[in-house]
Amino acid sequence: MKECKKQQDSITNSIQLAEYFQIDQKSIDLVIQKYPMKIPHHYLSIIKKNGDSLWKQAVPDIRELEINQLKDDPLHEENQSPTPNLIHRYPDRAVFLVSDQCAMYCRYCMRKRKIGHDILFDNDFVEKGIAYIRNHKDIRDIILSGGDPLMLDDKKLDSILKRLKKIHHIEMIRIHTRIPCVLPQRITHDLAEILQKYHPIYLNTHFNHPDEITPESKKACSILADAGIPLGCQTVLLKGVNDSPQIMQKLMQKLVQIRVKPYYIHHPDPVRGTGHFRLPIQTGLKIMEYLQGNISGLCVPRYMIDLPKGGGKVPLQPDYIDQSKSPRLIVRNYKGELFEYPDG
Repeated sequence: MKECKKQQDSITNSIQLAEYFQIDQKSIDLVIQKYPMKIPHHYLSIIKKNGDSLWKQAVPDIRELEINQLKDDPLHEENQSPTPNLIHRYPDRAVFLVSDQCAMYCRYCMRKRKIGHDILFDNDFVEKGIAYIRNHKDIRDIILSGGDPLMLDDKKLDSILKRLKKIHHIEMIRIHTRIPCVLPQRITHDLAEILQKYHPIYLNTHFNHPDEITPESKKACSILADAGIPLGCQTVLLKGVNDSPQIMQKLMQKLVQIRVKPYYIHHPDPVRGTGHFRLPIQTGLKIMEYLQGNISGLCVPRYMIDLPKGGGKVPLQPDYIDQSKSPRLIVRNYKGELFEYPDG
């Protein structure tokens, strides 16, 4: 690969990408017409070769255009949006979409229908979202998402956080962002100083592969952790990217080393344009069983599916109860060994 530029701009078309890799420009152009491409130079620099695990997450694939039964909005987010940029699915929390822009347009994105299509998240959108939150006192937890909320400049992000913090029934704020992974230079001491004004504030970042953890991303996470901001990671299980127990083990261990707590492994949502990333739930359960026995409990996340039609998130785990013989249980451990356990 041609040595990557140090500037902060991104690759957005096949002509630019062809300067770094041998590609099928025609296929990529076809996909970009429907699903835009955006790859920051930092992320481009850590892709080792065509078709590797990082490439698959960033570079358009002609399979995104396959005709199948997948839906643009299988989770029915639009049906649970009382304002255009707010999703209120659970009684005590809401997702507040404050940007349609991301540092990188991930090819498996659950909001593929929206991202990069210049949906204007203007002040009016923000006002409506904040007004809804203010008027619904059952909401205690706000998740800033998008797009990526850290694509906002410091001043605008500070303004939104300040207004949310003034709403008395809001007890905590979460930020969901891929920035520490794909554009780590965005994480500055100035940004951390803004965030730490609004404790309790939590930040869930998003790493999918151990190769994404670089000296730059480690520094970004250190800046945030040093500011007292608890860090979690939401990983997406992706076919051909990280669907291996050993890869997941290495990722979870490396996350803890940079002070990021593995939070969720998400099964990929059944979103149109992402079918080539989907895989059986049994694959995820086998990974979870392997992790349970081979790494510290601190490194083990929860395996989650998000149910269609707005049904919400449900945790999945291997079934360790082999059979029930009251008053004792026969329980299987991660090695498959059976043990008798007194029940009651």
